Amino acid sequence: MGKKNSNKVYSVETELVYSPSGDQHNASVAPLYQSATFKQPSLNDMGEYDYTRSGNPTRTHLQNHLARIMKAKHTFAVTSGMGCLDVITKILKPGDEVIAGDDLYGGTQRLLTYMHNKGDIVVHHYDTTNTELIKSKISTKTRMIFLESPTNPLIKVVDVKSIADYAHQVNPDVIVVFDNTMMSPIFMTPLDLGVDIQYESATKYLNGHHDIMAGVLATRSDELAEKLFFVINSTGCGLAPFDCWLLSRGLRTLAVRVERQQQNCMRIAEFLSQVGFQVRYPGLKNHPQHELHNSQCRGYGAVLSFETGNIKLSEKIVESTDIFGIAVSFGCVNSLISMPCKMSHASIDAKTRAERDFPEDLIRLCIGIENCEDLINDLTRALLKSGAVKVNSQDELYLTSTAKL
Repeated sequence: MGKKNSNKVYSVETELVYSPSGDQHNASVAPLYQSATFKQPSLNDMGEYDYTRSGNPTRTHLQNHLARIMKAKHTFAVTSGMGCLDVITKILKPGDEVIAGDDLYGGTQRLLTYMHNKGDIVVHHYDTTNTELIKSKISTKTRMIFLESPTNPLIKVVDVKSIADYAHQVNPDVIVVFDNTMMSPIFMTPLDLGVDIQYESATKYLNGHHDIMAGVLATRSDELAEKLFFVINSTGCGLAPFDCWLLSRGLRTLAVRVERQQQNCMRIAEFLSQVGFQVRYPGLKNHPQHELHNSQCRGYGAVLSFETGNIKLSEKIVESTDIFGIAVSFGCVNSLISMPCKMSHASIDAKTRAERDFPEDLIRLCIGIENCEDLINDLTRALLKSGAVKVNSQDELYLTSTAKL
């Protein structure tokens, strides 16, 4: 029997499942090499692997798989999404100027602020959804730009291609970094938009079951890949073999998971909008950047946020759900609910949140794959129990006076 052509390019849904391993026994599932060291044929004949910190067959298989999915030339699996950011920032030199958004994941904000306050780098935070503003801030001194879209948790959309193209025009050496955790490779390919380094918290959608911590870096640049690998190999933050194996398993169902999650999220966004809440979700046509999002993404994801107008009311809603678990993070098969100001973004001080128009009453929903009717019923019970809504004579929900926006 002839060898199958593993270089042929398929759609991402097929690439997720079709993952030839080259195993000598032709195993359907790539084997796990749970080994820290590898014996060498001789002192003069060193093999491909010697120490798992530097490389492991299981990690290599995962990284090759991810490269096809993310349309990258090089990918690296590390111990967490924040581990990715740590590796990336180690490329920078003292005094380098960095531009970042004003609506960032709390951990990203925390690390960049720490480095800025130490004097390692100079960080400027701006509204990255204001494309002309960002263009005016980019100069030959700008060394790195951090982007997210949609942003977390305000769900704002950034014109990634316009910013990346302009940045490279002004400064060919600038490095545009993009956090694609929210969209995953199913809905967005940032490298096609001119991004230099893409990274994702694989703890979330890529694995999808919240049973490992992992992060993935991707680039098409040989020079950047060499720098990233040097840091990973030097610090030993490469993902452990067993976690690589689990992540490979989770990847196979990524497409079906996020498609179901997005379907559920759209229905829930429409339900909350019909009740009268201000809902932030790019899939809704009334989202101010709906068309921009459509121009650079193939879907809308499964995270939304909404405001109640009252902090205490939001707390009651969050604590009144049953199916929705109160937890940080997102991207899991089960649905989660949180108040970012008290949880994932609590590390951003209240003064800074106020300066950035961050609603303290904001509720974030991370939608899973459960039956959507059950999820809507769970939210309905929570809204009624909290007093956020009441039922009129036509059995329709309407906002109470305390929840009027």
